[in-house]
Amino acid sequence: MTAGHLIAKLNEALGWELRAINMYAHYAAYIRGIHRLQLEPHFTAEANESMVHSNIVRSAIVKLGGVAVTERNQTPIEHVSSYLDMLAESLKTEIKAAEVYGELMVMIEEAGDAELLDSIEQIYLAEVRSVEELRRLAE
Repeated sequence: MTAGHLIAKLNEALGWELRAINMYAHYAAYIRGIHRLQLEPHFTAEANESMVHSNIVRSAIVKLGGVAVTERNQTPIEHVSSYLDMLAESLKTEIKAAEVYGELMVMIEEAGDAELLDSIEQIYLAEVRSVEELRRLAE
């Protein structure tokens, strides 16, 4: 594996984080009804968490000598009005992000960068927790 492959995968993760920032901010603004009391803060917190994750990933790309993407992943963000649909769309995003970070961990472990592995593992675990939380919220 080359540094270029690792940078490309980090950029894929960054694109998903940038998409998540937009999606969660959008859903926080559009959630209505009684579910707004719980889900607006949840979506806002997830947008903030994605901002933190994007900063970590961006810094790793720079450290490796790469150029970080500035565009989000192009998977459409569905404008929905049902809280269940918002949770379902959020779950799809978190599952994909966890998948990308899982692939990244394998690549970083092969590269032998313990510091980067620790950072990415922390993000991966946060994504896995988000998947489980969203599954419970959507029940």
